[in-house]
Amino acid sequence: MLSLGPIKLPMMALGLFVFMMDTLPYQDFKQRYGWRWPSNSRVGARPSYQFLGVDEETITLSGRLMPELTGGDTALSLLKLMADQGKAWPLIEGTGTIYGFFVVESLEVSRQEFFSDGKARCIDFTLSLKRTDDSLLDALGALTRSVLELAA
Repeated sequence: MLSLGPIKLPMMALGLFVFMMDTLPYQDFKQRYGWRWPSNSRVGARPSYQFLGVDEETITLSGRLMPELTGGDTALSLLKLMADQGKAWPLIEGTGTIYGFFVVESLEVSRQEFFSDGKARCIDFTLSLKRTDDSLLDALGALTRSVLELAA
């Protein structure tokens, strides 16, 4: 019987970049939602508040890379190239959950424990993403259009 080795499943995909053990495995996933409630000062009373709608949604992925075992500089460079394009990318979890379209807001990289040639043994990263679409229906429509454009 032919053995293909362990199956490597994706953790998440941002556009065509796939987060997995071989590329950029994250250990921490933070999601932040916000709603806008501006205040209006009133004489002799507490301020009044008005709900204006949803605010920004951000996702932060962070983790530690050990280039001998996981991804490293190449994966970080590919992600930086995607960010340099200034485009919104679909964010889809390995479970199939579609989060929407996100832009790369920032990528922070910290290197520690160096080999004698200067290459880092450990690379900590924090990737901040900001959502750009208004709803999941918008994201599904845009995702469908992107797939159809690729197929054409």
